[in-house]
Amino acid sequence: MELFKYMERYDYEQLVFCQDEQSGLKAIIAIHDTTLGPALGGTRMWTYENEEAAIEDALRLARGMTYKNAAAGLNLGGGKTVIIGDPRKDKNEEMFRAFGRYIQGLNGRYITAEDVGTTVEDMDLIHEETDFVTGISPAFGSSGNPSPVTAYGVYKGMKAAAKAAFGTDSLEGKTIAVQGVGNVAYNLCKHLHEEGAQLIVTDINKDSVQRAVEDFGAKAVDPDDIYDQPCDIYAPCALGATINDVTIPKLKAKVIAGAANNQLRETHHGDLIHEMGIVYAPDYVINAGGVINVADELYGYNADRAMKKVEGIYQNIERVIEISNRDAIPTYKAADRLAEERIERMRKSRSQFLQNGQHILSRR
Repeated sequence: MELFKYMERYDYEQLVFCQDEQSGLKAIIAIHDTTLGPALGGTRMWTYENEEAAIEDALRLARGMTYKNAAAGLNLGGGKTVIIGDPRKDKNEEMFRAFGRYIQGLNGRYITAEDVGTTVEDMDLIHEETDFVTGISPAFGSSGNPSPVTAYGVYKGMKAAAKAAFGTDSLEGKTIAVQGVGNVAYNLCKHLHEEGAQLIVTDINKDSVQRAVEDFGAKAVDPDDIYDQPCDIYAPCALGATINDVTIPKLKAKVIAGAANNQLRETHHGDLIHEMGIVYAPDYVINAGGVINVADELYGYNADRAMKKVEGIYQNIERVIEISNRDAIPTYKAADRLAEERIERMRKSRSQFLQNGQHILSRR
């Protein structure tokens, strides 16, 4: 892997390798873009096949956070960390405290949070060495479990997408097929049920399905049968890449809006559903409630203020759809354009400020 060529191609700023022999720490911090502010992105711990795979994942995820934070209207850039190791057996206190010292050494350019394979307890250990961490225990002034907030943002974004497809944002009477009923999706189902939506659910965890059936009167189907259910909205809330060559011909929904990451298997699948007239709420725009919530911790967490910002996901999805219609492009491209336009405006503003300063100095 030619690192500098890759970083130049996608305009990365920094790649940091962190090693601590005593604790077994092997971590990679990728900072993609800090135009809007310090890079915020979680720490993922995973058993990567090799070091190159870990580097590629860190870089890919960091760039995704730049777009997510920009589209969410946050004054934050994008970054990500991956720790190479098995989260079930390789963790120890020394590892996360050593990692915290590496973060502290970046002097605020990067702020971390929990992600796949890491927990609130891990963030608390990092917090022993640095303040540049979010998602810590509520006892330290954190926001706690982000799942309900993420779910609320998905709910608001779904309503905006429904308005574009059906002419009203009311979900009463709408049939919504929810794939996966984990913590986020369960809370989403609660909002949908309270508004009067009819739910179809599936999950590989039978207990999660049964809970949704009992609490919300949902109809349960097998995982492979969720795609061709007669419904108004398909809500992917489990694994990524469920919008693909196999599933697209089965879909009967007019809207795709869910909490899962990387819903499109490949970008051309976003083109296909656009051509079919399906309104797609891009994943990193609609599921940004979690990052919006933890970002509020940087100002001293205020739940009411954070939820008010999360409600803005409705307007963000509306804006994506406006750009899609304006430029005659699929919504996944419109989401990228929304983020890129915001970053470019800030770059121009900063450049103009510097030019004005230089002009003033030259006149002296």
